[in-house]
Amino acid sequence: MLRRLLVQVSTQHLCLFRPSAYSFRQCSSSSSSSSQIPDSSFVEHLEDLNQSNETTTQASAKISIDRSGLYNPPEHSHEPSSDSELVKHLKGIIKFRGGPISVAEYMEEVLTNPKAGFYINRDVFGAEGDFITSPEVSQMFGEMIGVWAMCLWEQMGQPNRVNLIEMGPGRGTLMVDLLRGASKFKKFTESLHIHMVECSPALQKLQYDNLKCVDEDDTGGIVDKRTISTLAKTPVSWYATLEQVPTGLPTIIIAHEFYDALPVHQFQRASRGWCEKMIDVAEDSSFHFVLSPRPTPATVFLMKRCKWAMAEELAKLDHIEVCPKAMELTQSIAKRISSDGGGALIIDYGLDGIASDSLQAIRKHKFVDILDNPGSADLSAYVDFASIRHSAEEVSEDVSVHGPITQSQFLGSLGINFRVEALLQNCTEEQAESLRTGYWRLVGEGEAPFWEGPDEEAPIGMGTRYQAMAIVNKKQGAPVPFQ
Repeated sequence: MLRRLLVQVSTQHLCLFRPSAYSFRQCSSSSSSSSQIPDSSFVEHLEDLNQSNETTTQASAKISIDRSGLYNPPEHSHEPSSDSELVKHLKGIIKFRGGPISVAEYMEEVLTNPKAGFYINRDVFGAEGDFITSPEVSQMFGEMIGVWAMCLWEQMGQPNRVNLIEMGPGRGTLMVDLLRGASKFKKFTESLHIHMVECSPALQKLQYDNLKCVDEDDTGGIVDKRTISTLAKTPVSWYATLEQVPTGLPTIIIAHEFYDALPVHQFQRASRGWCEKMIDVAEDSSFHFVLSPRPTPATVFLMKRCKWAMAEELAKLDHIEVCPKAMELTQSIAKRISSDGGGALIIDYGLDGIASDSLQAIRKHKFVDILDNPGSADLSAYVDFASIRHSAEEVSEDVSVHGPITQSQFLGSLGINFRVEALLQNCTEEQAESLRTGYWRLVGEGEAPFWEGPDEEAPIGMGTRYQAMAIVNKKQGAPVPFQ
């Protein structure tokens, strides 16, 4: 099945390759949020969180990231400066509350504030942006996701109508490559209605343009005009949240580098138990971390996450990150797949266990302080794939969860090796070099051994840092390539 799809994918469509860049979204064990906080604050003792638990999960792995592809971060500036609108807004919330806000609240405002959020009013992707993602590296990534979607569609019985949903589509590059690569499979592309879940008006416009969309009215004015992607004559719709996407049809969901941007709550082990790290305004008017003097609402999710972990895993940790929105989103996805059929593919950087203090900030491909100039840098955290698995299985017995496996295993099993060989047969030497570089970045580990350019621009492989997980309706069996 996979070989047949790869052979039929049009080999004459060799795209203009993505601009090179030297960094990806990635976590660091020495992230700037990891500074220790004094335990002098009064802390409520959370006895339930320190008890042994018999629930078994894979033990947390130590986070270790190669930073060689990034420039050294600049020192935090303490010079007087006028506050931005977002900084004023954050300080206003803290003043109104009469106390600090959670890291999750800070993260959500910084990324998606309607007026000044990092994602809202600009294009942050690629070499000229703040970070680069897999679809921007090479056309092959989106093509392999298309192969996965077509295989799942066949397992679903080749339904005539399918909702294809992408969460956080960025520039729309992944979907463009998916549709272009699948263009010969008319029955598949004709079944699709694409739904883009995107909260940024600026990125919605980019996606509209890159998908070569047009608005047409073939209904005689009875209903609103439809938006069609001329790449495959496929209808496209936009929504701010998954809940707004219509239900009732078999569904394929793609969430690539979406979960890592969901806001996390951070907890630190203190002398009297676990307490939440918060953000407050210091005497010099800068932001700083403090510990909550009492249990917070997010403690409920901390207790839930700890019940899924082994006592040995918890004993090794002094910090824990929990992401309630990831748990809730996963449950919404699982319920939809349970009722409508289909499946979801989640690809992100993370681990199959509890994430410990992984939150980090990247601005212009450099690591920066998390609290420095909020709204000007991307914030992201490691994805807890074990939490995703437990959340899906908890809400529905009709779904099965597969993985995680490494991105290298995932793409390799789908046939990216055959695809790169086919493209290399019909390209210039310059394109061939871009192909080899892009291929290494997608499936390699560490620096590319063939690189002869400047050390600071050496391609860094994402193959083992990124993980893939699938959630599918049990009626369809195990999805490719998780069998």
